[in-house]
Amino acid sequence: MATRSNRVPFLFRPLPRGSRLLKHALLIGFGLIMLYPLLWMISSSLKPEDLIFREPGLWPSAVTLDNYSDGWTALKHSFGYYLWNSAVITGLSVAANLVACSLAAYAFARLNFPLKKVWFAIMLGSIMLPYHVTVVPQYIVFANMDWINTIWPLVVPKFLATDAFFIFLMVQFIRTLPRELDEAAAIDGAGYWRIFLQVILPLCMPALATTGIFTFIWTWNDFFSQNLYLTNSDNLTVAVALRQFLDSSGESSWGPMFAMSIVSLGPIFGFFLAGQKYLIRGMATTGLK
Repeated sequence: MATRSNRVPFLFRPLPRGSRLLKHALLIGFGLIMLYPLLWMISSSLKPEDLIFREPGLWPSAVTLDNYSDGWTALKHSFGYYLWNSAVITGLSVAANLVACSLAAYAFARLNFPLKKVWFAIMLGSIMLPYHVTVVPQYIVFANMDWINTIWPLVVPKFLATDAFFIFLMVQFIRTLPRELDEAAAIDGAGYWRIFLQVILPLCMPALATTGIFTFIWTWNDFFSQNLYLTNSDNLTVAVALRQFLDSSGESSWGPMFAMSIVSLGPIFGFFLAGQKYLIRGMATTGLK
């Protein structure tokens, strides 16, 4: 009688201790290489400006906080003013994407309507369309609406569910939820809106967190769109304000720019760390079913 082999496949055998140590050493090494630009920027923000490029090492021979105080007040407004501008645009964009993309995803995942598959294919096709292809006609439309130098070109499209990537992510997540939940709620008399708000939406927290985190990071760091539509110095955001420290014809303020760059990274790290658990769960379930 043949017996089943208990041998563990080669790929699933635990690595020897020496190999595990080598693997961790390589991962730590690559991690330090990726962190080096950030560490160098932190170090440069603490150096006197005349030492930033004369001493390229990480450990400064002299430490000063003047770059932070000078950078905070170097521009027309204090840097907190630009942080507030970015916070308003980013907060509205996050809220808009969470509402609009979740509604569109629920429709594609659960409802039946004419040409559903065609519209879904068009939506997926828009992901492959480069943003720079549509920027000229969009600018003309917003200019005719007198929206230049306002936040509306950056926020209103979010309320129209124009970010197809997040719609697709939520569609894939909602498809992993059992349809029996919808059917049970329908038997109890719940309509489409109640099923969405009380059944589907609470279970979509990982996908919603993923959408919120990526929207926050991409909007906060967006330079192209904000520089295109916000040309008035009173409307600048963090990404555009940092560019004001560089002068192509004269002397650039490298120290204050590095200092304010560190300040601008704080909200990103905080938002990411707060939702990291949900981000991992949301991305892990995106490709299922």
